[in-house]
Amino acid sequence: MDRYQKVQKPKQESPINENEIRITSQGLVRNYISYATSLLQERHGREIVLKAMGQAISKTVAIAEMLKRRIPQLHQDTGISSVSITDIWEPIEEGLLPVEQTRHVSMISITLSSKEMNKNSPGYQAPSHVEQAKPQYNYQQQQQQQLQQQLRQPRATYNAGNEGYVCKRTQN
Repeated sequence: MDRYQKVQKPKQESPINENEIRITSQGLVRNYISYATSLLQERHGREIVLKAMGQAISKTVAIAEMLKRRIPQLHQDTGISSVSITDIWEPIEEGLLPVEQTRHVSMISITLSSKEMNKNSPGYQAPSHVEQAKPQYNYQQQQQQQLQQQLRQPRATYNAGNEGYVCKRTQN
């Protein structure tokens, strides 16, 4: 394709709803989370829609999970689809024909709402219960817990007598 150049065609932007957030691979996660949080808390019972294509899909899923942890009782409905994108390449040299390439790009749409949603939808997830959430520990807390568990376990001591080694368990 070194003898071709890509034709830049104007993007056909569909209008963005006020509750829609389009996630890109370049955007910062913290900015998306703060904006989504403000939209959800602005008006009670509000819903937001996170949309992404291609490589931004994994970031969108991560953002949705972070929002569900920050704001309890959020219902989720996920939809996946794909879109065909056709790229046109014009030849730089004479005698070559234009080339069209069609590629299929995956899309995801995650709707988060504090209101109950359609439970029969294939992408529906009920809100997680707060009591089921596991506490998050940092590395130092995990190390302290492991050390405390080791100290509570009985250890073996060895006494050498005339009969050889005798193993005796002791409590700390």
